[in-house]
Amino acid sequence: MEDLIRPTKEDQKAAMKSYDTLASMLKNIHSDYPEIEIEETQERIKIPLNALKLLAEILKETSQGKPVSIVPTATEITTQAAAELLGCSRPHLVKLLEQGEINFIKIGKHRRIKYEDVIEYKKKLKAEQRRLLIEIIQSDEESGLYDS
Repeated sequence: MEDLIRPTKEDQKAAMKSYDTLASMLKNIHSDYPEIEIEETQERIKIPLNALKLLAEILKETSQGKPVSIVPTATEITTQAAAELLGCSRPHLVKLLEQGEINFIKIGKHRRIKYEDVIEYKKKLKAEQRRLLIEIIQSDEESGLYDS
């Protein structure tokens, strides 16, 4: 994932134009396998609708200048890679694994974690952080901290 390259300005402009067109077109597609045509080759291919929706998401992120990487959700990653995704140390991640916070499997002495499990934990962590921030703000408002 460290090999991600930010889209150029030209990439962003092309992605934005393509995203707008694709997003509006997706609303009118009723087939699970729409057929598209590659203009340069006049080749017609059937693409699963979910793949087209994924392409739209890729174009959206690219248009915003964000690098994009596709990782199959069932991919197993190392504890170091998982720690980097979560922004914590490897020993802290191992502690989370041993406490049952994140599922993992052991292959010999090595722990492997499903990418989707790491992302799910990260979402859960963010939701808890958001909840706590809202709670703090509400408490501050109730105590009159924001009154002038």
